[in-house]
Parts: sequence; structure tokens; C-alpha cells
Amino acid sequence: MPDLLLELRSEEIPARMQRKAAGDLKALVTGGLVAAGLTYEAAREYWTPRRLTLDIRGVDARSKDLREERKGPRTDAPAKAVEGFLRGAGLTSVAEAEVRSDPKKGDFYVAVIETPGRPAEDIVAALMPEIIRDFPWPKSMRWGKASREPGSLRWVRPLQSILCTFGPETSEPVVVEFEVEGIRSGNLTYGHRFHAPEPIRVRRFDDYVTALERARVVLDADRRKEIIRHDAENLAFARGLEVVPDEGLLEEVSGLVEWPVALAGTFESDFLAIPPEVVQLTIRTNQKCFVTRPQGSAGGKLSDIFILVANIDAVDGGAEIARGNGKVVRARLSDALYFWQTDQGDLPDLDGLRAAADRLGLDLARPLDQRMAKLDALGVTFHAKLGTQGQRVERIAALADTLAASLWPKGTTLDGAPVSKAELQVLVRRAALLAKADLTTEAVGEFPELQGVMGRYYAALQGEHPSVQTAIAEHYKPLGPTDTVPTDPVALCVALADKLDTLVGFWAIDEKPTGSKDPYALRRAALGVIRILVDNGLRLGLGALVPAGDLVAFFHDRLKVQLRDAGARHDLVDAVLAPSDGDDLLDITRRIEALGAFLATEDGANLLAGYRRAANILAAEEKKGTHVAPQVDLALLVEPEEKALAGAIDRAELELDEALATETYAHAMAALAQLRLPVDAFFERILVNAEDEAVRANRLALLQRIRALTLRVADFARITG
Repeated sequence: MPDLLLELRSEEIPARMQRKAAGDLKALVTGGLVAAGLTYEAAREYWTPRRLTLDIRGVDARSKDLREERKGPRTDAPAKAVEGFLRGAGLTSVAEAEVRSDPKKGDFYVAVIETPGRPAEDIVAALMPEIIRDFPWPKSMRWGKASREPGSLRWVRPLQSILCTFGPETSEPVVVEFEVEGIRSGNLTYGHRFHAPEPIRVRRFDDYVTALERARVVLDADRRKEIIRHDAENLAFARGLEVVPDEGLLEEVSGLVEWPVALAGTFESDFLAIPPEVVQLTIRTNQKCFVTRPQGSAGGKLSDIFILVANIDAVDGGAEIARGNGKVVRARLSDALYFWQTDQGDLPDLDGLRAAADRLGLDLARPLDQRMAKLDALGVTFHAKLGTQGQRVERIAALADTLAASLWPKGTTLDGAPVSKAELQVLVRRAALLAKADLTTEAVGEFPELQGVMGRYYAALQGEHPSVQTAIAEHYKPLGPTDTVPTDPVALCVALADKLDTLVGFWAIDEKPTGSKDPYALRRAALGVIRILVDNGLRLGLGALVPAGDLVAFFHDRLKVQLRDAGARHDLVDAVLAPSDGDDLLDITRRIEALGAFLATEDGANLLAGYRRAANILAAEEKKGTHVAPQVDLALLVEPEEKALAGAIDRAELELDEALATETYAHAMAALAQLRLPVDAFFERILVNAEDEAVRANRLALLQRIRALTLRVADFARITG
């Protein structure tokens, strides 16, 4: 079967757009082929900075002939109805329609529409101009003289050539001919703009890839990534170094070059006095280069060697390219060194900060305290309805203090030393007051992604407690599902307070997430609270801290997402949450875990079956209005099996009371497991719907006790497994 090769070549496509654009092109073209009646065996997309390519294998050579019968109105229908039918079917008169008869409905018109199949080349030729003109670039441009004309072609960068061939492996492919804005499709492509700018004639995908490789273009982005990774690691290894991993930068750089050439550059070792995160971000952001460190080094120590990736094999082996990059790197690191040193000095306007410092209890002899006082004095708005950043910091500090008092257990230690509740509260308040201070530093102004990280460095320089340093660095965590959560008692209190203040505040002003819109990242904040509490095994009643009841419900919804992502069965999550308005997320999580473990046993599976039988009987009788006794009358228990079940329920209730009081959910499930055999025996030998109305009502009361007992653990009716 024939294969289709398509290449759209342009000036440089921004790296961040390439992967998605190639995927969009694949979806649009294959979708168009299928809609036109063609099938294909496989399709794969490729991209470089200057081209999007599709390799579609096993395409039908021709679409199938189609015959459609479209039923119309009766032959004696009003003229307008007949005219509408003819127009919709593409017929000019009733003479072109067939007349058929129905014994009940009489004679009616039928349009037989026959659509002959089309060659695949014609389908592609008609499809591609529309796809190119309407391509979903997030940003696009017009160019040249045609740009003055309304409706002229827009593309991410000027489109330069279109390659489109079609044909089987056993014969010469043909060019699929079409034109877009004066650019005609053909069988020519072009290699590297410097190494091989001459046209290359292409037949099909295999020789296309080979020809590009000879012309210094690596088509496969993943292969370019591996070349960069391998060559960079080799360059570093030869110097006794290793590359600091950076998958995001690797992805970006692979989209900047068609022929990757790794080179080593240097800068003065004096710049290594700057925090390694600042060095890495400076070099990464400004020059898209990788930093290195001594092999096996710990503590973030870097080396003065960086790895850059050129897009050319230079005649001097890349010496001039490396020198030029080194010159720019040194200039940018000089700026970073200035920021780092400036942030350690005193601010020039300390007298104007004294009121803020006194109100917050800050020490203006310390640079980081000065920055916090400045943040407060500037009155920087956090949100128009939620006040300034300074006011928010005060709220976070107060809430963190409350959390420290609530979460402090006897025996809490910091750095291996016992800490009292009062001592913990002092440290937590100090950390909360300084957590946002680095927002006014020069370093964070240049690199906002270093919020917290820089605060930790400055806190260390002014001798803050190690737990305060950790809290400043980690109070934004976790930033995503794969991010770590704070474990230091001070850090987790400040991190919880930061997120809870955000949630409570935005709930109070009715700025809640809606659908896919969550501009203030409130879902992420709620998941962060959940992960901090659950991962650290912390018990916290959220109801006392988040007064809005619907905010507790929001936590329940986020907990469902978290547990399902972690592999928990959705029905078990619903079963535990349904009868509960609990605000202790750790408690809810443990209940779900215990329920899942119980139902995985034979006792659990059989008790679930018994529960369902009891619940179904009760539901049916309640629907009919059958009387159910308000409580079980022991005097009406006649048969041994019903007596045994009543006794088992009594024992299970006592054990369940104790287990739930101590929150030992494995024991709670064990208490329920005792019902398994008595329930089985009851249903095997006892007729619930006895003729005696009092006996029947009493036996239904037994079943009601089973339902009520299980509901104390979970709503078994929601369990589907």
C-alpha cells in the first residue's frame, strides 16, 4: 500500500511550539484522510526547528465508492416538502428520484446518491491547503507583499517550501500537487542552512531521512536529545565532571538545533561564590547552556565549566563559539553576583521601615528582616479584596502559630533536640514572618522561580535556626504531584498556613475554581494541604480552620482525586466519604485503606454479599410500606440462626464502638467480619418474610441493624466491586 510523506519547511519555529504543532499536524491530516474515506496503517510525526514532517504508512490508494439511499416524503406530500428533499439530496427534479411503496405509508420518494471513490492524491491535494491555512498556531504572522492582502496566509514563521509525495515502495512515488500562497508542493527539501543549503530531491521517507542526515539535519527530536545528552556527558566526564540533569532544558535545546554539536565553555571560578541555583538559572536562562559539577559531588557545588550546544560544525572546532558564549555568561554572572551581594547589604531607607518592623516584630539589623519590612511598607497588593502582602504574612503567621499548637506532639524534635510547644511556636512565627521576605530581593526580582530558595540562603547568612531556613525554602511545597512535601515541623506548619490562608481567603470573596478555570491555583493548594497532612500522618480538624462548609467539601473532592491517582478504587472512596462530613483527611484516608484491605479478604467479600441481600430486602419492604420494628425484640427470636445473628450484632457493635473510638480501623473491619458466618446462616435457613407480622417486623429490624452497623464504617451501597 502507498505511503504519504509530508514536510512543511519554514524559518525557525519556537522550540516550545514544535512538539504540539507536529502532533496537531498529524491529527489534522490523519483525521482528514479518515473523514474522506481513506484508512492508513501507521502515522508518525517529526519536527526540527525548521520543519514539521509526517510519515503516514499504508494509505489506501483510493477511497471506496459510496452508495447512499436517502428516504424522502410521500409522493403526495406538499410541494415545499418535496423541494426541500430534492435540494438536500442534490437532485434537480423528482424524475431523478426513485418511487417506492410501503403497504402502510403508501408511495414515497427515495434519492439514491452514488459517490464515486477518489484517488488518495486528489484527497490529499484538496485537504492540505485548508489545513495549512487554518493551522492552530498559538501565535502566527504574515510576511512579504502578500501580507498586505486581507486573508493572506498566516504561519508561525514564513513558510518556505512544501514537500508531499505519495506512492508504494515498489514504484516511483508521485508528487501530490497543490499550492498555498504561491508555494507549490514538490519533491524537494533542503538541508542545514549553512552546511547544505542546496535542494535535495526526495522520493519517500527512508531516503528523505538519509538525505537529511547527510545534509546535517537530524530529523528525530528524541534522537537529537540523546545526542546532546551523550555528547555533553562525555565532554564533562573527560574533565572529571558530570552534567547537572535538566530535562526541561534538554527538551528546549533539542528544539533549537538541527545538527547538535556539544562544546565546553568556561567562566571565572570566583562566580562560584554565588548560590548554585542562581548560577544554573543565569546560564540556563540567558544562554540555554548546561552547568556541570564535580563527579559525585554533594551539596550543590558546581564547576566553572558549562556545556553549550551549537547548531554547526565550526572549522575551528567551536573554539570561537565557546569563547563568545563564555563572554556572555560572564557578563550575566557579573549581574547575578551584584544581586547576591546587594541583597546581603542594608537597604538605604531603614528609617522609613521602622513602623513596619515594630508592628511585625522584625529586627532591622538583619537584611532579610529589612526586606520583609520593605514588603510591608510598600503596601504591595496580594489581592484587591484580600489586602496587601504584609497583611497576608500576618495572617499566615497567626495561623501557623495555631497549627504549631495543634500539631505539636510531645517528643517533637528539631535537629535531634527536643523542642517544647512554646519553642516550636516561636520558630514557626519567625519562619512565617520571613517566608515572603525574599520577594523584594534583587535575586528573586531577576529570577522569580527562586522564591523561597533565596530566602533560605539569606536566612542562613543572618544565622536563623535551620528549621526556619528550611521553612522559608519549602513553604511553597508541594508544587505538583511529583514534588516532595515538607517534613520539618516548622516547615510543614508554615506551608499549611500559606495554603489554608489562600483557600479561606478566596472562598470568602467567592473566587472559587469553576470548570477548567483555576486562576489562583486553589486546586493545587488543596492537594498540597492533603499531601502534607497524609504523607506526614498528621491529624487536623479542618472544620475549625476553614469555616466555609463547602470548602471542606472541596477538600473531599480533591482528596478523591488524590486517592484515585494513587490507585484507590473510586467506589471505596465514595463509600467512605458518602456518610461522612469528616474534616480529618488522614482519618478518611485510613478508613479507605482499611476498607479496601477488608474487602480483598474472603470474609469481606462474603459480608458485602450478605449486606446487599439484607439491604435489597429492606429496600423492597420499605417501598411496600411493610412495618419494620424500631428495635429487635429478643423474645420474638425463635430460630437458632436469628438468635446467633442478634448476638453477633451485639458483639460487633461493642467492638466497633471501641475500634472507632481508638481509630483502629483494622479492628473495626475485624468486628464487621464476625458477622459473615451468622449472616450466611441466617439467609440460608431463615425466611425473613414470615407469615407472623411481628416476627417479620422483628427479622427486618435485624437486617436494619446490619445496615446501620456497616454504615458507621462506610456506605456499602456505593461499593460496586
